[in-house]
Amino acid sequence: MSLTLSSKLSPFPYAAVAIAASTNAASISYDESAVGISLDLDGTTITLEEEIVQALAKSRGLPDDNEKTPSFLTLAATLRDVSAFAELVAILDSLDDHLTFRTFLVNQDPSTADWMVWGVLKGNIKAIGVLKNNQHPHLLRWFTFLETLPCTQGALADLANAKASKARSNKTAAGFALGLQDAKKGAVVTRFPPEPSGYLHIGHTKAVILNQYFAKMYDGKLIVRFDDTNPTKERTEFEETILEDLRLLDIQGDRVTHTSDYFDQLYDFAVELIKAGKGYADDTEQQQMRDERFKGIASKHRDDSVEENIKHFEEMKSGTEEGLRWCIRAKISVDDPNKALRDPVIYRCNLVPHHRTGDKWKIYPTYDFACPIVDSIEGVTHALRTNEYRDRNPQYQWMMDAVGLRKVNIWDFSRLSFIYTLLSKRKLRWFVDKGLVKGWDDPRFPTVRGIRRRGMTVEALTQFMLSQGPSQAVVSLEWDSIWTLNKKIIDPVAPRYWAIVKNKSVSVTINSGPVVPEVKQVPKHKKNPDIGEKQTVYSSNIVIEQEDAASFEDQEEITLMDWGNAIVRSKKTDASGSVVSVEMDLYLEGDFRKTKKKITWLAAPNANHTLVSVVLLDYDYLITKKKLEEEDDVADFVTPVTEFKDSAMADANVRDLKKGDIIQFERKGYFIFDGLVDGTMEFIRIPDGRAANLASKAGASTPAATSATQTAESSASATSMYKMDNMYGENLKFDVSTGMYQVQSVYT
Repeated sequence: MSLTLSSKLSPFPYAAVAIAASTNAASISYDESAVGISLDLDGTTITLEEEIVQALAKSRGLPDDNEKTPSFLTLAATLRDVSAFAELVAILDSLDDHLTFRTFLVNQDPSTADWMVWGVLKGNIKAIGVLKNNQHPHLLRWFTFLETLPCTQGALADLANAKASKARSNKTAAGFALGLQDAKKGAVVTRFPPEPSGYLHIGHTKAVILNQYFAKMYDGKLIVRFDDTNPTKERTEFEETILEDLRLLDIQGDRVTHTSDYFDQLYDFAVELIKAGKGYADDTEQQQMRDERFKGIASKHRDDSVEENIKHFEEMKSGTEEGLRWCIRAKISVDDPNKALRDPVIYRCNLVPHHRTGDKWKIYPTYDFACPIVDSIEGVTHALRTNEYRDRNPQYQWMMDAVGLRKVNIWDFSRLSFIYTLLSKRKLRWFVDKGLVKGWDDPRFPTVRGIRRRGMTVEALTQFMLSQGPSQAVVSLEWDSIWTLNKKIIDPVAPRYWAIVKNKSVSVTINSGPVVPEVKQVPKHKKNPDIGEKQTVYSSNIVIEQEDAASFEDQEEITLMDWGNAIVRSKKTDASGSVVSVEMDLYLEGDFRKTKKKITWLAAPNANHTLVSVVLLDYDYLITKKKLEEEDDVADFVTPVTEFKDSAMADANVRDLKKGDIIQFERKGYFIFDGLVDGTMEFIRIPDGRAANLASKAGASTPAATSATQTAESSASATSMYKMDNMYGENLKFDVSTGMYQVQSVYT
């Protein structure tokens, strides 16, 4: 089936597009010349959205509708045409009441009724505005669930691309939702093959999220396979940390395997290759071999006999002095324009014991040889690879053909990179070894645990990666988009608290304030009562921020948040001009809508009321250049100061927080509770996507001194985050638990 429509349709048929993506029942083509929407079904054309949605649902066996379905379809039609605000609110109220004790409208899973009502709501600006007021929590929960499904996000991303691309041809397939060639429901198998030599970073997240997304889309399976073919770099400990990183991303493979599980079979295939005249042994020096491949010059051993090649391979297998001189190359081409096909190395010697097989093997297959063969053996149907491998795709297929194995489809996508960000393990390790960061989970690092520790949510990562779709463009992305998306996810659910920086606090006396401090329950989130309540102390003595106090004019009426209005009667300053005290009169009959300044405050501590000492942390980029070139020395571009600390006082409600909780300190930003350090609660500021907050604090990209362990003047001392030994040191000691989140192993 094919669904054709224009991205400019109004109202836009969100329901039809969403259910097409959800069921994968129809390809979606954007034709800007189309005047409506049409579904081609077995030679019949359907043009009414409601009938299209029903046809797509029926074709994929969605839950049967019941006697209530017609009433919801009628309601959807009414909702599309409603203009009176009161009537709109009445419809939303009825839907919210209906969903109070239900997950979906008529069944246990999304059905025609759900997608039709969701689609109409999505296209109604007034309805979206009302939902944002959080007065319909059950309806909002239902709406958000359907909208944040990966299939829905993919469809919306395709729509955004269709709208944005002016150069797009008249018919543009929504390739992301249907990007897997020859994919069959229930038969798709994808794989994520990390090398167990380090930590996963944000670049890996795109690959693993896409692999899981397609596996789930087609009711298939995801294999997590450790590509452990280089014992020099690999450790069992890194396998455990990678599995933990995947858990932090809510990724769980259906199987966990190792390339080393297939060493015997790979060896047999290599012998077959040599005997078939498709492989040969070569002792050409590495640099000479590189030059000969570049110039298209054949190796002097290319036409050696099978017997000679087998003899050298056996020497290699035994790890003899003679064997160490040789490698095995695939006999593909000498001078093919695609240099990846110029007789690549497929086996080499390595005497370092393997972390799983010990001393059994002295030879190991290269990734280029092992990966396609193991993919085929394990039943992988679609290999997702970044397009930097595109030149090696013909090589990938040649390996399977050469040994007579089943073909595997390849699906390309662009590699992910960000400005001011290092993804090279070698360069990241340099920062760890130099002590410029506190470990591989440092919030300044782009590792999975680093960005999660800084407050990036799994939802934001998933939505962002899916929004990239099948893009082939290789660009360095700004960080603002992903952090803005993260803010949209955390803002509706992050409880609100207050904090005052200690060295910037000002004492305030409230005339006519409570003689005895009073405690009241107030919402943690004014727009989301489900978050709960907190205790706020009201007193005649409070503290406020210096910046607020300095801005007050004499006799100005201001608003004390969660309390009411007050009139500034006087303020005292010291010799430097800093305000040291303020006197106010409470004026609760005042109108907060008429004041320009709404300020946060805290009741001053006394014998019966205490505040909590906290540290607020913020970070800059580690490097001062947007993109380091291969020849750049990272030491020349280290940001001098990358950690900023403020000691502050917070209201006592923060004591109930658990490590990893995300909150907002009102008028300061979003923070994630990072745990206790020497008994003090530390909070890491979460970027909100605003350009001013994401700009490098180091200024222009000029070579900088390497004293990145310095802190800002406001810093009291270096934080004791996560300390690790050199990851490639001889006496590697590794604590698998990061202390960040407790993750139970799900793999046996």
